[in-house]
Amino acid sequence: MVTEEKPDITVIILTFNEELHIRRCVTNAFLFAKQVFIIDSYSTDKTVEIAESLGAIVLKNKWENNHAKQVNWALENCPFTTDWILRLDADEFLTEKLIKEIKAKIPDLPADISGVVLPRQIYFLGQRIKRGTGVVKILRLFKNKKARCEDRLMDEHMVLLEGGAVEFSNFMIDNNLSNLGWWTAKHNGYSLREAIDLLNQKHSFLKTESDKVENKLTRQANKKRKAKSLYSKMPLFLRAFLYFIYRYFIMGGFLDGRPGLIWHFLQGFWYRFLVDAKIYEIQKLARTKNKSIVEVLEDDYGFKIN
Repeated sequence: MVTEEKPDITVIILTFNEELHIRRCVTNAFLFAKQVFIIDSYSTDKTVEIAESLGAIVLKNKWENNHAKQVNWALENCPFTTDWILRLDADEFLTEKLIKEIKAKIPDLPADISGVVLPRQIYFLGQRIKRGTGVVKILRLFKNKKARCEDRLMDEHMVLLEGGAVEFSNFMIDNNLSNLGWWTAKHNGYSLREAIDLLNQKHSFLKTESDKVENKLTRQANKKRKAKSLYSKMPLFLRAFLYFIYRYFIMGGFLDGRPGLIWHFLQGFWYRFLVDAKIYEIQKLARTKNKSIVEVLEDDYGFKIN
């Protein structure tokens, strides 16, 4: 029996209490990767035990409320032995067709290609969300030492340090199996970071790399970044309502049935409304306490800036 040669790829996966997903993710990764590294933020469940039993190498690093820092820590500290790196979240995996495409194309890519953009499909409550948000195209596969994650609180992207990128046609899947209680708690946590990101577009109190990396992002990432800039200038609360109308009715989200209704209402309206509510509260506290936005975030929210 001849064993098919795997492409020269290492997978890195960030984890914290991901025992529900980690077996699926690591097993899938070893279908095409020579190495799998888990960067764990001191999980208290069986994440590490399961990952190690499947052959993954686990490194631990304290989470600092910043996804980009954790990714870049991995890129700097994992002992990679391959030319290519693929970054996955624990609730993601690659389709069989994408695995075949990677195996077929990676060995023959030109030397000046340092990254690969992969299309990602979202599943919610067990159903693919086909409309409203569309297929997300993200740079996730890149050459070792040729890319890093831009340092942002939200919507961070991998950026190439040199070389160009190509786009593959088959899909990776984002399918979180946790319940809605977990989902809403997670997005409640995201909402403060999103509020800070939007406030920063108005007050510029955070150091960001946006201007430096704009020409290095994918077309879709640049389009999304510009749309967010426009969104940030719209009135609080009204923009959340308009965004939901756009996604659910104009973009056809209503065609995805009840899972689509729940997804677009929660992610496209409730979450955005919660972000605006926190922005409103932060600005009100700044006025009533005669503090700066930064002082409110640090004193009242315990969020360290820079």
